Amino acid sequence: MAHTAMSGYGTTAGDDPLQTAVWRLRSRACWADAAALLEPRTASAALQRASLLGERCLYTEQGWAEAEDALRTAEALAQSDDERGAAACERGQLAYASTLLAVRDRADEARAALGRAAALIAPGAPGRALLDFRRGLLAENLAHSPQSARAAYRRAHAGATAQDDPLLLSFTWRHLAGLALREGELVEARHGFGESLRIREELGYLVGTAPALASLADAETEPEASRLRAEAGRLFRLLGGVPTWLADQLAPPAATA
Repeated sequence: MAHTAMSGYGTTAGDDPLQTAVWRLRSRACWADAAALLEPRTASAALQRASLLGERCLYTEQGWAEAEDALRTAEALAQSDDERGAAACERGQLAYASTLLAVRDRADEARAALGRAAALIAPGAPGRALLDFRRGLLAENLAHSPQSARAAYRRAHAGATAQDDPLLLSFTWRHLAGLALREGELVEARHGFGESLRIREELGYLVGTAPALASLADAETEPEASRLRAEAGRLFRLLGGVPTWLADQLAPPAATA
């Protein structure tokens, strides 16, 4: 996620032109190009650069060494509790991605880093909603505790709403909807997935639109489900097969004998 200290996310009029350029590249899966625009001379710029390169790892399963280097730079420049907390939050996310994608099991590191972030980032601080969301990811996908995940996602959702962070809201809507779908709450799931898709389309978050379409398809009936999957597949191919983990979800069902 972009950091608010960098003059906005680049998603609204009046944002810093640098942030607008970073956002356009990031949203089109050009994380390395976006990171190259940022000079890691301040903690804020270094954190944003580490975040971009960490996101590239999650979406492409590549670039781990560069993300680790960027993260170490951000950790070295961090001085305030908020900055140290944000760096710990990024370390937790990178370790989570490595574990989730079966690159290397870093679950203990992810838990420790996010715990450290929670001790440093005060409730209500700008970085708290993102931290809550990431703790929800850990609870859902590594601890397999949907109840804990839902509570964390709801805290993140409330924080993102209070801070007017639409991109984070698109993530909290999607993951709350995913939990609803798992429990067979189709109306709630469709609503959440639909809100996530709407926000991402409005923001022009192209790299996140295919996953949002595919998730909504999982909650829809035919022929709408097939239409949504086809559109997701078109965007997935347009971006060169990113995010990589979407390939299995978009694969046609195996033929039955």
